[in-house]
Amino acid sequence: TNMFPLIQRCCFNTSFRLQRLTGPRLLLHGRNETAWSSLSLWLQSNVCHLSRSPSLKPASVYSAHLQAFHTSLPVSKKKTPPESEAEAQKHKESLKDAPKPALYLSLGGLIPFVAVPLAMATQGTYYHEAAFAQVTYGAVTAAFLGGMRWGFALPENSPAKPDWLNLANGTVPPLLAWQALLFGDVPQGAVMVVMALGIALHYDVALLPPYPRWFKILRVWGTVVMVLSLLATLTLKLIFEEQGREGKSKLQN
Repeated sequence: TNMFPLIQRCCFNTSFRLQRLTGPRLLLHGRNETAWSSLSLWLQSNVCHLSRSPSLKPASVYSAHLQAFHTSLPVSKKKTPPESEAEAQKHKESLKDAPKPALYLSLGGLIPFVAVPLAMATQGTYYHEAAFAQVTYGAVTAAFLGGMRWGFALPENSPAKPDWLNLANGTVPPLLAWQALLFGDVPQGAVMVVMALGIALHYDVALLPPYPRWFKILRVWGTVVMVLSLLATLTLKLIFEEQGREGKSKLQN
């Protein structure tokens, strides 16, 4: 009865374990090599006989149970939903991801803004006609940005609805641009255009999240360049006019 569990365990263990378990006992009971080998053969024959008996389960069944017992549960890895992956990809977008036509045309549209203060600084003279043309171009740009919201909200499959908020906000920049031209004065018109550009930027960045991220970045940088160009023109106007007053006062004295 004491040997049966050992023999049953040997049915699905290797012969190395059988020898390791039975070896020390055999060395204690017998000093003769012949006795050890005969007893080992007797054990192996009895083990094989017991393994063939229908009352015992095969070794493969025990090994399968042992594998099932020792196998740890698979770690469930949470798969990232496709929506979160798309959102993460959108957050990684930059100006490099912008379509080339949109990028180059936007950069080209900034040339009239930058050219006016650059020409004035190079010549050292304030040109009223050039400054007023810059304000007019800024008013046209603000009106274009307002109309772009209408073009984005009107299609049927657009994420922006053609409701009062979107369409009314699209008319605010053109109205401010029209008011800037009514002044007929460069400083007042430039300030009104700066307000129109800032409001249009706020609409595009904050109120319309469906816009692509590269477009929002392009809008931010474009608005910064336009506003700085208008402010540079006003600054040069003040500087050159002050220099002209000083020159006239020196000539009178």
